[in-house]
Amino acid sequence: MLLISTALSYLSTLFSPHPRQCYDLTLIIHQNNAPPNQVYEAAQLYLPTIDLINPTTRTIQVSKTPRQETVKLAIDSGEQIVDTFEDINLNWLYVVQTFPTGQVTRRFELTFHKKHKDKVLTSYLRHVVTRAEAIKKEEKILKLRSVNSPSRVDLEHPATFETIAMEPDQKTKIIKDLDRFVRRREFYKKVGKAWKRGYLLYGPPGTGKSSLIAAMANHLKFDVYELELDGICSDSQLKRVLLSTKNRSILVIEDIDCTFTLSGLLNFMDGLWSSCGDERIIVFTTNHKDRLEPALLRPGRMDVHIHMSYCTPHAFRVLASNYLGIQDLNHHGLYGEITGLLESTEVPC
Repeated sequence: MLLISTALSYLSTLFSPHPRQCYDLTLIIHQNNAPPNQVYEAAQLYLPTIDLINPTTRTIQVSKTPRQETVKLAIDSGEQIVDTFEDINLNWLYVVQTFPTGQVTRRFELTFHKKHKDKVLTSYLRHVVTRAEAIKKEEKILKLRSVNSPSRVDLEHPATFETIAMEPDQKTKIIKDLDRFVRRREFYKKVGKAWKRGYLLYGPPGTGKSSLIAAMANHLKFDVYELELDGICSDSQLKRVLLSTKNRSILVIEDIDCTFTLSGLLNFMDGLWSSCGDERIIVFTTNHKDRLEPALLRPGRMDVHIHMSYCTPHAFRVLASNYLGIQDLNHHGLYGEITGLLESTEVPC
């Protein structure tokens, strides 16, 4: 009986739909939030560019947002994709597991011959990450995420520095500062400072703070993270959620004057936690700059202070061009009257 049982076990292995050979090696690539797993996120972008639909494919994810011109495809749970790299055959499997507690885990399993381990761990995975970064730039895929939750959506805000209603000098100053920041990797490394920069947007409600943040993100091709400090209960929780942010991103903390516990945030901005990533921009917003603690306003925390004022005649020109297609207001019969009203009345942009 023992012999028969052993034989049956052996035969079941031979005729298994996807037998795992003893010479195979499988890498488990989990989805992580704090900090994010760069390889997992790169695989999500990379895999749809290869043979996503193959003879063994049964299901596939399809999505489209209103602003996207074509549908997006993504691998579904249980599906496999075969890739080839420098004569190495690689098999990707996507697995989503839901536990009785409601917890959901997601992972990729990458299987290949053991003899290719070194090349896969170095050259191939680097290829996947590099290709994903190129795809992101080509498709201009920016993400809007909440640091307090795992939810994320594509950032499709249309604001750019060409369309936002702002004085030309101020607009030029911001663009130059942003461009200078992204060029200074070696400078920050040389002086031993974290590669980050803080912006304070202050002014009355409705003056375009959110549009400016979107224009900054679209200009730099940075993802945007929103942090709601009201949902943070401790400094340790704050550190954990901040570590979930990625490089080349903008962290937005709105209504900073309404936050009563700032010690953890200050420690993050000044201490070793601030050096856990590169190319980070932190944008604070407030309607009341005068309510902020002086400790927050100093350089190194809020390096650039930008006053978001009410609508000016120049800003109105931009709005008239964007919304009405009017390029020359000088000869418009109402422009003189509108200019006078703007100079005497506080009008949000």
